Amino acid sequence: MWYSVVASFSLLGLFLHVVEFTKGGITSGFVRSINYSLDMPLNSDVFRAPPGYNAPQQVHITQGDHEGRGVIVSWVTPDLPGSNTVLYWVERSENKKYAEGIVLTYKYSRYTSGYIHHCKITNLEFDTTYYYQLGLGAGYSSRTFTFTTPPSPGPDVPYTFGLMGDLGQTFDSNRTLTHYQKNPAKGQTLLFVGDLSYADDYPFHDNTRWDTWGRFTERSVAYQPWIWTAGNHELDFAPDLGEHKPFVPYTSRYHVPFEASGSTSPLWYSIKRASAYIIVLSSYSAYGKYTPQYEWLENEWPKVNRTQTPWLVVLMHSPLYNSYVHHYMEGETMRVMYEPWFVEHKVDVVFAGHVHAYERSERISNIAYNITNGICDPVRDESAPIYITIGDGGNIEGLATEMTEPQPSYSAYREASFGHGILDIKNRTHAFFSWHRNEDGYAVVADSKWLLNRYWKPSEVSPVASI
Repeated sequence: MWYSVVASFSLLGLFLHVVEFTKGGITSGFVRSINYSLDMPLNSDVFRAPPGYNAPQQVHITQGDHEGRGVIVSWVTPDLPGSNTVLYWVERSENKKYAEGIVLTYKYSRYTSGYIHHCKITNLEFDTTYYYQLGLGAGYSSRTFTFTTPPSPGPDVPYTFGLMGDLGQTFDSNRTLTHYQKNPAKGQTLLFVGDLSYADDYPFHDNTRWDTWGRFTERSVAYQPWIWTAGNHELDFAPDLGEHKPFVPYTSRYHVPFEASGSTSPLWYSIKRASAYIIVLSSYSAYGKYTPQYEWLENEWPKVNRTQTPWLVVLMHSPLYNSYVHHYMEGETMRVMYEPWFVEHKVDVVFAGHVHAYERSERISNIAYNITNGICDPVRDESAPIYITIGDGGNIEGLATEMTEPQPSYSAYREASFGHGILDIKNRTHAFFSWHRNEDGYAVVADSKWLLNRYWKPSEVSPVASI
């Protein structure tokens, strides 16, 4: 049956391919109600701790292995360590199992964390709904949640990802998360492109803001995995506060399955999920030649099997292409290092944050230059990824409204609004990306693009021409 679906998508894709290469991009004229964000008060219900003594809070899950049969469950207990055990079972089953985790704490300047628990559950069944219970033991308050594992990796497995970045904890942040949760497209896993709590924007890098953010996001991330990318607001490098080691609060609170992909750092790693192969990179770690991140990525490309996981997605924080004044060309050195690999290995789409706005590029590359040929402008390149900036979660720093003019022709669509994205993979050849601004109704699409898979649809090409 999927052959007939592909045929229909191919006709539509051909039409959209023609539209894609018409001259000029779009700068949206949409006027939003405000262009700044205000923090929610600390007594807001979204920050409220759960009732009961030492009740688990800030519950969040992420993928726990490379294939999708594992989950890392993390939570905080405020008063005592309590139990490290997670009780879990299949929906409508009486066969309950236990997994044992670890507990840790950290200190940062004037702050001491609660008891942070991490528990890896492995060997789960694909495409199965599980219940899990935390806070076991006499005298403690337990809580129960659910999650659903992904289908087994395969080329024509449909799957829907949400996209979000630079979230923070403002009224606009709340609108973004609510908008995502109520989107009828129903993301099954969220790809988060960095900048979580913005704790470092408060005096003394107030780490209680990590706690409020964890309680704020729990309503989503306790029930579906968020795939984490570190941004600049996760650095928390503050020598003036006596904090000389970067990423301490982030890496203490948010564990990822980096070792499963042969990485030596939780800041870069890869996973498979359904029909997607997802590579997470760190914009704020060394990435030059011979660095651990560079060597890991060099060794990662041969492991990607596009016949099993055809959709190749890269996450990073600082965008490689950006036509806003804010952070303009900050990603240039990483682009020079890694863009040739993205083109060679036909990455489908690169998602980034950092710029507090939305932008989608054409398929372009800028890799032809050498010291003598003078070819230093982006060109249309059907082997190149589309670059999507989605750092529009709603944080306290507000929107990036200043844009470079004229709009570069590699920029297909840009708009300074808060929102989120949806990547809806249909099969091995077609996926639909949509962007949703907060001001619209839940089902409204503000910008969209059919993506033709670079591995399975390489024949849909046009002459490479300078843009």
